[in-house]
Amino acid sequence: MAEHCRSWYAATANDRRGHPSLAGEQAADVCVIGAGFTGLSAALTLAERGYSVAVVEAQRVGWGASGRNGGQLIGDPGTEARMRRRLGEADADALWALRWRGHEIVEERVRGYAIDCDFRRGYVDVAIKPRQMRDLEADHAYLQQRGFADESRLLGAAEVAELLGTTAYVGGLTNFRNGHLHPLNLCLGEARAAVSRGVRVFEQSPVTRIEHGARPRVVTDRGAVSAEAVLLAGDALHRLEGRRLDGHTFNAGSFIIATAPLPAEARRRINPRDLAVCDGNHLLDYFRLSADGRLLFGGRCNYSGREPASIRRALVPRMLKLYPELRDVAIEYEWGGLVGVVPNRIPLLGRSAPNVYFAQGYSGNGINMSHIAGEIVADAIDGTLARLDLFERIGHRRLPLGRWGGDRLMALALAWYRLRDLL
Repeated sequence: MAEHCRSWYAATANDRRGHPSLAGEQAADVCVIGAGFTGLSAALTLAERGYSVAVVEAQRVGWGASGRNGGQLIGDPGTEARMRRRLGEADADALWALRWRGHEIVEERVRGYAIDCDFRRGYVDVAIKPRQMRDLEADHAYLQQRGFADESRLLGAAEVAELLGTTAYVGGLTNFRNGHLHPLNLCLGEARAAVSRGVRVFEQSPVTRIEHGARPRVVTDRGAVSAEAVLLAGDALHRLEGRRLDGHTFNAGSFIIATAPLPAEARRRINPRDLAVCDGNHLLDYFRLSADGRLLFGGRCNYSGREPASIRRALVPRMLKLYPELRDVAIEYEWGGLVGVVPNRIPLLGRSAPNVYFAQGYSGNGINMSHIAGEIVADAIDGTLARLDLFERIGHRRLPLGRWGGDRLMALALAWYRLRDLL
């Protein structure tokens, strides 16, 4: 089985201990498929409540998007707004609470389990064009309406230029409730915390099928876990429960480069407040400084799921458009991976059977939403279905021809999104 991709995250992972493969018959109250943020969040929550939990992972803990993403902890205003439109204002308070719940879970676990993952608060959305600035103004007004004014502020072009050392943006919106972190170290730390609570984690154990029934079985080539409930938390990488899930999500690729450590003067010039940055394009760019002073620059998202022939050749020109002074700085790491995307950009949470749950399709906002999803499913297994019901009330359309056709249809949408970004 594959090890972690050759990312800066893997090179700086602070826990290289592995977990055994699944062998023979096991039993648990709950079996979780997938040792990323969703699966580990649910497993840890359930273990804290006294449940016996087994986690079965095809590769390594954090091998997928959980261990290789941009590291930005963001409360997604778009998802909240889309769900409000679908569900109505009667659920507005519950959806507002969901917007930030993932942050609370992450911060509680970083503190409570002493997880060293370079967590920092500080984030800014930046606008490339006036339309994007109007969107930020609308979100700022909503934040103020919700009593959130102290932690966010609108910025003009000159203020953003001073803050980020580039004149590429017409304005921005800071948010000090959002932040950034080392995602692989967070994931590894949560696995370590789960094990300390009695969770059994099995790596390098691809699941071949789920046998449904009063007590479903999760089956691999070398063993199986029987449980009262199962959570499928595989997102972009799994092929299970196809009759229920196929065609509801498609895969998008997202890619990152890491420079050599920058001199202190350069860091002060381009990001003195150590913020995570995200622009307002559909095919967006995002960047931040690492704990050891590198510029981590990501983007070049595509809906084909294919990796560019050279990630650095795809991303370096975009980085230099913002910071031409970095032309001679070495690129020491390049990597990417797949994220699960839902056409309406609302995560897909629900049940394929009364005791088989799924959570996937975070559309690039995975750190926050995956922790929320894990807790929502844990609540449902524990008998509280109110928050799961919000997501099950969302009408998700199945893409034609399943995932294969959906990937190709959405690849065509790439040209449209690029055109919209340019216009």
